[in-house]
Formats: sequence, structure tokens, C-alpha cells
Amino acid sequence: MKWVGYAAGGALIVLGLAGLALEGVLIGWTLWFGGVLVVHDALLAPGVAVAGTVIGRWPQPLRTALILAATLTLATLPTVLALGRRADNPSILPLSYGVNLVIVLAAIALLAVADHLLSASRKD
Repeated sequence: MKWVGYAAGGALIVLGLAGLALEGVLIGWTLWFGGVLVVHDALLAPGVAVAGTVIGRWPQPLRTALILAATLTLATLPTVLALGRRADNPSILPLSYGVNLVIVLAAIALLAVADHLLSASRKD
């Protein structure tokens, strides 16, 4: 049964690569994808490894929440800073992304506290 999944995944990859080749945006896509790999390998992965070492003795829910919040903030920073917003096109970045990020970070904090309290009550 797993071969069906492999075949479907392979077909979708081939379809995506064919569409990419037909659109003729290989250079832009290559630069973007390469940039993602560089940012992940040069910044994100070492940052998470260092953070995991520094906060290694902290409770698991807190560590998970901090790493998730930092990764989410890093990923959404261009949107929060409104990079790319233009006055002549108000439909580009029309929302208050900073407020939305704070709401999501508060939800992460709330879930981390709830998880910590639940795990502490189970130990009693």
C-alpha cells in the first residue's frame, strides 16, 4: 500500500517540475529555494541546536513553545515588517500582521502553560 503513496508523490513531483519547466521561471525558483536552504542550514538549524542546549534543563512545554515562537517569528518577520507593501496597491499586505503574530504567540504561551500545568498535576 505504501507504494501507492510513493507513486502518487512521485507523480506530483514530476507534475510540479514539468509545470516549473514550462513556466520558464527556473532561475527565480532556484534562487528562492536555494535561499530557503541556506537560511535553514545556516540560521535556523544551528539556532535551534544552540537554543536547545541553552534551555535544555527547562520544562519540555516551555522549550517547545520558545522554539516554536522563535521559528514562527522568524518566518513571519517580513510580513510583520510589511516588506513589499506598496502605496499604489493596498491589497498587498492589507492586515495588521503584528497584532496577528502577537495573538498566535499568546496562544502558544497559553498552550505551553496549560501543558505544563497538566503534566505537573499528573505527577502528583
